[in-house]
Amino acid sequence: MDFSFSPDQETLREHAKELLDHVCPPDYAERCDNEARPPREAYQALAGHGWFGLPIPPEYGGTGGSAIDLAILLEETGRHFEELAMWLFRTLTYGGYAVLQHGTPEQKQDLLPKIARGELSFCFGLSEPESGSDAAALTTRAKAVDGGYVIDGQKVFTSGMDISDYCLLVTRTSTGAKKQQGITNFLVDTKLPGIEVRKIKTLGQRAIGTTQVFYSGVKVPASAVLGEVDRGWEAVDSYLWYERLCLSAARTGAASAAFDFALDYAKNRKQFGRPIGQFQAISHKLADMKVMLDVSRTLVYRFAWLLSQGQATRSDAAVLKLYTGETYKAVSDLGLQILGGYGYCMEYPMQRFFRDSRLAVIGGGTSEIQRNIIARGLGL
Repeated sequence: MDFSFSPDQETLREHAKELLDHVCPPDYAERCDNEARPPREAYQALAGHGWFGLPIPPEYGGTGGSAIDLAILLEETGRHFEELAMWLFRTLTYGGYAVLQHGTPEQKQDLLPKIARGELSFCFGLSEPESGSDAAALTTRAKAVDGGYVIDGQKVFTSGMDISDYCLLVTRTSTGAKKQQGITNFLVDTKLPGIEVRKIKTLGQRAIGTTQVFYSGVKVPASAVLGEVDRGWEAVDSYLWYERLCLSAARTGAASAAFDFALDYAKNRKQFGRPIGQFQAISHKLADMKVMLDVSRTLVYRFAWLLSQGQATRSDAAVLKLYTGETYKAVSDLGLQILGGYGYCMEYPMQRFFRDSRLAVIGGGTSEIQRNIIARGLGL
């Protein structure tokens, strides 16, 4: 069993870090958060340097990187600014991965080269006001008409809809014996008539944030269907597995940044005549944070390897999502406690880690749902 990265992967991380140090320094991330402004400049810089082509096959203009390569990129991006990593992962998952797995030859030829060049941005429309954890109970309907479909319904927590070119939209096209039946996925142009987007104010993730979206008589061509009509749920499930790798890598990077800040503070902040890190009450917190981060990183790259080998299971994805999300939340909370009153001040980045990390145990499948999945995998 080899836990090392290849020389090429070490170079990949080094080059990503070098670029992100330049285009996404801490003060830039702070400004984007404070001003609720998407990190467009950093996003475009990643595009301009070819990073969006990492998981795209060479025949479509990419470099054909592995799941491990992608995890390295997202961990490093998350270390600099989690929301930049979220924007990147959505495009690569709901654009690149989804089209590569289930797109028609025409969709692949049209979209994948543009994604590889960073010319398109994607988001994901699944959750609805009455179907969050029970995601397959969705009611947004796509009705077949001559030449295409008409979509009506409402989605919530469609993060990035207001800055995306396409939304991978999950709809109901028929009613089957099970709620997972009769679901069809569409690549919907976000600028089509009949789409209304409303921003939702949130505790964290303020640079990009999230939206609720209303679809009223939205007409899409038949060519917008991604995959098979009425059999889209299995595809959605596979996208969520890929999402959990990306989310977990990005959040592990963000948690590492929170840890590094807390560690540096503990080494330099003095009370009672010595650095506070020398007090056991603080050093044990840092030790716990270090252990959780090491386990998180191991789980990320283990799952990336399993995914690349075709051996990943639903339970593996749930274990990864559960542990890395809870770790990010715990590390940020402990880090804020180490900073004390300064952690509660908006001028320090720990409050942003604390706010942003709270979504890690809610969005993309709550921790409770992940525990249910793990328990079912145990035969319970």
